[in-house]
Amino acid sequence: MNLFFSKEISPPLFTFNPEESRHIVKVLRLTKHHRISITDGAGRLYSGKIIDDNIKKCIVELDDTVVLEQKKDYKLHIAIALTKNLSRIEWFVEKAVEVGIDEITPMLCRHSERIHFKADRLEKIAIAAIKQSQQLWLPTINELTSFDEIVTKTPSGEGYIAFVDSASSGSFLKSVYSPGRNATILIGPEGDFSEEEISLALKKGFTSISLGKNRLRTETAALFACFSFNILNQ
Repeated sequence: MNLFFSKEISPPLFTFNPEESRHIVKVLRLTKHHRISITDGAGRLYSGKIIDDNIKKCIVELDDTVVLEQKKDYKLHIAIALTKNLSRIEWFVEKAVEVGIDEITPMLCRHSERIHFKADRLEKIAIAAIKQSQQLWLPTINELTSFDEIVTKTPSGEGYIAFVDSASSGSFLKSVYSPGRNATILIGPEGDFSEEEISLALKKGFTSISLGKNRLRTETAALFACFSFNILNQ
């Protein structure tokens, strides 16, 4: 069954906007009496049938059945430095949402390749990803935030920074993370974190982790961290 999204759903009748209406009627070729599902991204799933297959204003009559999916007791937050080519970050967001992530923060670092950003585009990608992967929770996509602010606001014991200095081989996430706990993982830019940033993170209680011996692109490193976290919590 196709899954659609809207932050505001008020049963018993729901009217799709023109863009979604055209997609439903023209692209998917759904007509009256076809059943569809809608999520609000907050754990609720509404199901119903089309009662008006208008290409500009498709209307669905929702059943009185609402499923509330409980959110996990733990969450994954990845703060990632923006790449010069924003499409690489968009790719990461799409795949991370499909795999499972709770919060994404574009991060402004000293060596960042991009310093201007708006979250709207990434949220649209995240919405498309939860629809594709049939998920009921929409991850939080934050605005561009400074490295210092993220580090300062991360609760003690929850922070991890993907950096390995010349004096240490670093630890893999599985060696320092306990399943079922929150984690905020920092992924730096292509030029890596500055010495000052690393020093601040470690001072604030962040744990240095390794993502393997290969040199990874920013978005690849972030997705690798996402995979590792989810596997550890299986």
